[in-house]
Amino acid sequence: MNIQALTSFTLLFGAAIIGTANAAEPVQFAAEMVSSGPDSAPTTGKMFVGAGRVRVELEQNGQQIVRISDQARRADWVLFPQHKGYLERSAPAGEVAPVPAPPSAEHDPCDGLQAVTCRRVGVDQVAGRAAVQWEMSVTREGKTLTGTQWLDVERGLPLKYAMPNGQAMELKQLGTETIAGRAVEKWEMTVTMPNQTPVRTLQWFDPVLKLAVREEFTGGNVRALQQITLGKQPDELFQIPADYTRLETPPAAQ
Repeated sequence: MNIQALTSFTLLFGAAIIGTANAAEPVQFAAEMVSSGPDSAPTTGKMFVGAGRVRVELEQNGQQIVRISDQARRADWVLFPQHKGYLERSAPAGEVAPVPAPPSAEHDPCDGLQAVTCRRVGVDQVAGRAAVQWEMSVTREGKTLTGTQWLDVERGLPLKYAMPNGQAMELKQLGTETIAGRAVEKWEMTVTMPNQTPVRTLQWFDPVLKLAVREEFTGGNVRALQQITLGKQPDELFQIPADYTRLETPPAAQ
């Protein structure tokens, strides 16, 4: 059985959710996940965000799949309720998980990255917003490559970057809107590559949840969180049931 769909479905929210879940005052919530496109039927699921933990429930090929991520334990489980089994991926024994910090323009973006160093250049303006400019350097095969990124002072989000290979990105706020009763910010992300047509993505950022609750991609694909309900999530949602057995490989689809 292929579980890649579960991973790709959560990529939209992954980093932002972990950052939110580990903030000094974590915002916990439950929501429905929807992914749709012009050439495929909508895919739905559920998401539960606790303090440093995330649970995602999806159905694939007629089989329910649950993914639980625990940042504090640096562990990740994929559960198969119909088989009462699970797969586990953990950090190496003895490795201590770092304590994540809320997004900040002043936090070294190279922190935790191997063989990459960052230097704070100063404060600049990007699309009318104050941003901290960071120079990033990596040495490969005796050659040093340098890129630059700008982090938004207010949100800590990357507003712009320029990579050594010519790839560039810029994030621009278009305004504010209301989605499902929540006040959100509408942003446009433009990614460019040499000799290629720029790719534009629309994002709706929820400043309370500190993540994008909707994205619209070129070609009509949409990913979104709906029916968002704030509140503390039960601990049992992020635990493996006692009658589940650890598996070495995913079970075959029925």
